[in-house]
Amino acid sequence: MSSETVVSTETARTEAGTARITWHHAARPRLVLAVSHGAGGGIEARDLQALAAVLPAYGVSVALVEQPWRVAGKKVAPAPKTLDTGWRGIWPAVAAPGLPVISGGRSAGARVACRTARELGAHAVLALSFPLHPPGRPERSRAAELLGAGVATLVVQGGNDPFGRPGEFPAGGYELVEVPYGDHGFAVPKRAGVTGEQTLETVTAGVVRWVASLG
Repeated sequence: MSSETVVSTETARTEAGTARITWHHAARPRLVLAVSHGAGGGIEARDLQALAAVLPAYGVSVALVEQPWRVAGKKVAPAPKTLDTGWRGIWPAVAAPGLPVISGGRSAGARVACRTARELGAHAVLALSFPLHPPGRPERSRAAELLGAGVATLVVQGGNDPFGRPGEFPAGGYELVEVPYGDHGFAVPKRAGVTGEQTLETVTAGVVRWVASLG
């Protein structure tokens, strides 16, 4: 983490319960990235932590958002509409600095970001490991959520993600960064000859380039 990065935590009351926001503040911010976790983990996910460590040096304050169900200690995520309610509830806090806000998330959190982006006035969407379909069920596509985001969108997707490999994604007005050999959590097999650190660098470098293009 950059020595210039200041970390702070706040809670936000939502109609779905109390959420928690861990801020990694940029010294001279021009954007905020509000990013949440998936249905099977929290903000300790390696990619979320890597983005929080890297982006403040590029003028992006990162707000790692824990949905109310995680704060309450529950093991199973609620229905999508409840996740959306929680995300709407934290929005005033992440928008409070008065900067453009990139709405982001990994897996289920990416779906939330896409579904609510237009409504909340998000500047852009960052979708990490977008779950295009359940594993082995490509006919149950969630492409409409991604294509309906309505703002500039970056998908960062593992090359071997069982929830949707890059080649399965439909054409559309979004960018996609492939993480070679990565699974849904961006883990790579030892035989790939790529380290976990190199994989995270692929993720962060792709996001840094995209953020710079947003203006």
